[in-house]
Amino acid sequence: MAQGQTYIFKKAEVSFVSEAPLEVIKAKNSDISGALDLQEKTFFVQIKNGGFTGFNSPLQQEHFFENYLEVHKHPKSYFKGKIIDGFDPNIPGIQQIRIKGLLHIHGVDQERIVRVEVNVGPKTITFKSAFSVPLSEHQISIPRIVHEKIAEEIKINVQGELYLKVP
Repeated sequence: MAQGQTYIFKKAEVSFVSEAPLEVIKAKNSDISGALDLQEKTFFVQIKNGGFTGFNSPLQQEHFFENYLEVHKHPKSYFKGKIIDGFDPNIPGIQQIRIKGLLHIHGVDQERIVRVEVNVGPKTITFKSAFSVPLSEHQISIPRIVHEKIAEEIKINVQGELYLKVP
């Protein structure tokens, strides 16, 4: 693989789990776009917040969209960053890398370093990552009445497949 190549998303999924004392909330989202620029060593992933599905009930989904992510104000979330170590696109197989960048959720940017497992194949690169997001860091408040049903820290999983962008 040449260093100057750009890979774009072929398919990807973001899922989250909120494990609170009284309720577990899970949802996933495949409405994702992004790219990996090998020359610049940059990575970008963006999701449409209104694309989350799989909630326990339609009411739970409605509350998530309206009260927590406020998708009418914040239609997208994203992570953009630069690979800071551990990646050689010329070595096939699994590599552990770190990407430093900004996680933008609910209109708030937070700098973070995310660990990502990449698997370099002949024509595609797959990736997966797992990390936690404290809601308070993104100014998402939990009303006292549902405090036992929504975790203060949400577990996020991201996985996907990138393919070479042909000019």
